[in-house]
Amino acid sequence: MSVKVKANAKDYASSRVITTKDKTINVIVFILLALGAVSTVFPLIYMVATSFMTKNQILSGSLTIFPDPILIGKYSEVMKKGQFISGILNTVKVEIPVLLIGGFTSSLSAFAFAKMNFRGKNALFLALLATIMIPFAVVMIPQYMMFTKLRWTNSLLPLIIPGCFGNVSMIFFLRQNLYSIPSDLMDAAKLDGCGYFGIYARVFLPLMKGALGTQLMLWFMGIWNDYLAPTIFLRSEKMWTLQVVIRSFNSYYAIQSDYALIMAASVIAMVPTLLLFFLFQRVIIESIAISGIK
Repeated sequence: MSVKVKANAKDYASSRVITTKDKTINVIVFILLALGAVSTVFPLIYMVATSFMTKNQILSGSLTIFPDPILIGKYSEVMKKGQFISGILNTVKVEIPVLLIGGFTSSLSAFAFAKMNFRGKNALFLALLATIMIPFAVVMIPQYMMFTKLRWTNSLLPLIIPGCFGNVSMIFFLRQNLYSIPSDLMDAAKLDGCGYFGIYARVFLPLMKGALGTQLMLWFMGIWNDYLAPTIFLRSEKMWTLQVVIRSFNSYYAIQSDYALIMAASVIAMVPTLLLFFLFQRVIIESIAISGIK
């Protein structure tokens, strides 16, 4: 018996031996992945470095990521721009109602599709899911005409009101997350006299708060970086959101070759989304993985 075990162990050890060919392939794959990572991250690093360069350094044509001397005044100059601060405030004005109201309606819809039974539920969900495949470029002209007739253009309402009705992607992921929670909890709550809204608020909402928080963070990043919709619906400079303000900086200061100020504004705008992603990266990935189980 011991001879047979030793033979099996020897065969297993021999099968686990990494050949020279395997090592070569692993090295090549590692090098290719490292090159891909560097090529992806380098523009970001160079943007940050450019924000600390003088105009002469930028226009010299030499590629460097270590400015000499280091110019830090562009960040304070950007923050003194009233238009930039106004863009941040307008973006926050869009973020708060959309995330609060839209997060509530999305989670409520996900609960209905996952735990309630009603006629046409699957067909309605498939129709709702199909809207993801419709690009914004297809509907932006009809939306602009509709909002113009409602006299909402040149205000933040076109950016706020549609989002308050929910986010289809969030509904989908929360629905998948709710499928992993036993429906027996719903039956037990019904026996205790809870209505559907009470079951949602007292039982399922606390259980999906991790997934809901993750989706709200992703939605926050999408709204923060949104450029196309504000460009279409907002004409007055007072109403511009952050990304539109940065585009105006690019148009105005690029003529003066003040690229450091443009890069400084871009870095400041990028910081909140980067912080959120790196702080909650593990939670985001785990939430998406759990939502895709069923």
